[in-house]
Amino acid sequence: MAKHLKNLLFSAFPLLCILFLLSISFSQTSADTPPATPVPPSKLCKSTPFPSFCNTVLPSSNSSANVYDYGRFSVRKSLSAARKFLSLIEKYLRKSKQLTITAVRALEDCKFLAESNIDHLMSSFQIVDQTSKTLSVLEADDVQTLLSAILTNTQTCIDGLQATASAWRVRNGILSPLSNDTRLYSVSLALFTKGWVPKKKSRPSSSIPAGRKQLKMRNGSLNLKMSARNQAIYSTVNKRRLLQADSGDNQVLVSDIVIVSQDGTGNFTTINDAVAAAPNNTDGTSGYFLIYITAGVYEEYVSIGKNKKYLMMIGDGINQTIITGNHSVVDGWTTFNSSSFAVVGTGFVAVNITFRNTAGAIKHQAVAVRNGADLSTFYSCSFEAYQDTLYVHSLRQFYVECDIYGTVDFIFGNAAVVFQNCNLYPRLPMSNQFNAITAQGRTDPNQNTGISIQNCTIRAADDLANSNITIRTYLGRPWKEYSRTVYMQSFMDSLINPAGWTIWSGDFALNTSYYAEFNNSGPGSNTSQRVTWPGFHIINETDAANFTVSAFLLGDDWIPQTGAPYTAGLL
Repeated sequence: MAKHLKNLLFSAFPLLCILFLLSISFSQTSADTPPATPVPPSKLCKSTPFPSFCNTVLPSSNSSANVYDYGRFSVRKSLSAARKFLSLIEKYLRKSKQLTITAVRALEDCKFLAESNIDHLMSSFQIVDQTSKTLSVLEADDVQTLLSAILTNTQTCIDGLQATASAWRVRNGILSPLSNDTRLYSVSLALFTKGWVPKKKSRPSSSIPAGRKQLKMRNGSLNLKMSARNQAIYSTVNKRRLLQADSGDNQVLVSDIVIVSQDGTGNFTTINDAVAAAPNNTDGTSGYFLIYITAGVYEEYVSIGKNKKYLMMIGDGINQTIITGNHSVVDGWTTFNSSSFAVVGTGFVAVNITFRNTAGAIKHQAVAVRNGADLSTFYSCSFEAYQDTLYVHSLRQFYVECDIYGTVDFIFGNAAVVFQNCNLYPRLPMSNQFNAITAQGRTDPNQNTGISIQNCTIRAADDLANSNITIRTYLGRPWKEYSRTVYMQSFMDSLINPAGWTIWSGDFALNTSYYAEFNNSGPGSNTSQRVTWPGFHIINETDAANFTVSAFLLGDDWIPQTGAPYTAGLL
């Protein structure tokens, strides 16, 4: 009997091998189904953050549908949901006389954000509706950025309503549909990522080397290319001689120039009037509309809307040209609309300007700059406030050779942003407060967002350095569930707490956040006593390269035209 069984197994061995190989092949195919292959929604939904909700959304009647079909359906449904939500907000705002001013402000934020979502979804749908194949790296990053931003916008609306006590009358009627919208947007982002995004985001650039880009800029100086008329105007008022004499390919193209001067010698006496005079919806091909702001303290709340694209603002230098306000949460503003300066126009560039919120630590959240401008750059600028100084709200941003001052969460938001060669200055907070440099707000694992801090210097501001009080200062804390922040090749002074990072609330996001450090220096960079959360990592060069300007922002394709100096890769 044993011999017979042995012979039977021996004769069946080839068949067993074939079946085994087939099973491996099938498991590999089912695990990584090509996007164009028909797939049931129940299987596809498993790859989204909300499988059960996804199953209720995607149609199950079409057996030949694939990732692209479901992705288009989800984005189209998301657009419909965004429009319905905007109508709901407008309905509540029509009854604004029955609401407090703080509730109205929160609703106005939601209206602004809902309108932005509609724009982002329309742009996204135009692209996904045209192709059923993996997109180029640049196209995929554009759409993933927009779909990431709609989740950020929705969460910002939720945060504003929840933080506004007087909004309780409208909160319940709004938060419920927003919860469903958030899950729908998350499904759309997941399906887009699965179908249209290439596996490898970064791409080699043969035309631009990996090192530092020298674009004839020194200490906040730009090499500007403009007409003889504009050059004459600029040279007349520009005592710092920012304009270079040579004419090369590295010049920054300028289409027109206006001067803001408080003494009446320029074209305008206020910044907002100059912004209003800028052309609408330009594509940047003819150059930047340059607003030159002479030295002075400009006490005005500047807002650069979505129709004011490719504006460049140049001041007379840090602490010379100052834009300042004092709105705060304590005084009835939402965090979102407390900013002294706000920008959402694509391609914005600021150089040699100080942005300030003077509300003080006692007024809690008080933003100096809120930036939701895609492909925006701040070069040789300073940002001064206490809690929530710089709101890197959404989309793609770059900051180089800037100074940022603050206390609690003073760099926060959910943009894809790189800070390079900047100085970060924790200040003296109120009693019983600690300092947290960052509070990153990523809410979804498919968002291409995060804060990357490279070759920066972290030192105590003068008020903290000269204080006898011991203040705990941390690199960051997890504001949202998938918070992501990386410090690399930066100097950290002794003020950094040995733990490095601190909690938001209990064990919230300690498993799902991503915090990393790479090759930092200084007494505060010692990682031997760092937190032991699953989300904290000491990374190697390969992982760190993912958070460089070239890889994380695809900056080689848009930063050179701004004239700002930058390092594409690691140092």
